[in-house]
Amino acid sequence: MKLVCKTMTTPLGQMLLAADEAGLVGLWFEGQRHHPDVATWRRVNSDPWLDQCAEEVNAYFHGQGRDFKTPRSTLWGTPFQRSVWQALAAIPWGATLSYGALAERLQQPRALRAVGAAVGRNPWSIVVPCHRVLGVNGALTGYAGGLARKRELLGLEGVLL
Repeated sequence: MKLVCKTMTTPLGQMLLAADEAGLVGLWFEGQRHHPDVATWRRVNSDPWLDQCAEEVNAYFHGQGRDFKTPRSTLWGTPFQRSVWQALAAIPWGATLSYGALAERLQQPRALRAVGAAVGRNPWSIVVPCHRVLGVNGALTGYAGGLARKRELLGLEGVLL
């Protein structure tokens, strides 16, 4: 398996992008919780999946892109986590959902902690929009990239907190 990575600069700081032959395996803010150890990954300046995703991320930050088309390749996660990540990907730009509502969508209404933990482990920051999940009554809670970034991402999408 060929695993390559590169970094890019965004208005909210450096991000690490990683891909394999099948697509994007992850996108993390520098210093983010659950940031992978990349010591054995090959750093590159260019790669088709990384370049495509970087263009989409730049468009997102400039208000010109709402959808990410770069295919995702899933290297991590349990089946439950993967189901949560799939549900996250369905939350549209500019919309939010509570952790409870997300658990309901997954038909796991009592699994709030597990849903929250899976949201926090999402390996595709921004691309799979875990920043769109809020606490009870719209409270700004939990984001592996930091609450300040979550607030900025939501603001970029026109979400008023």
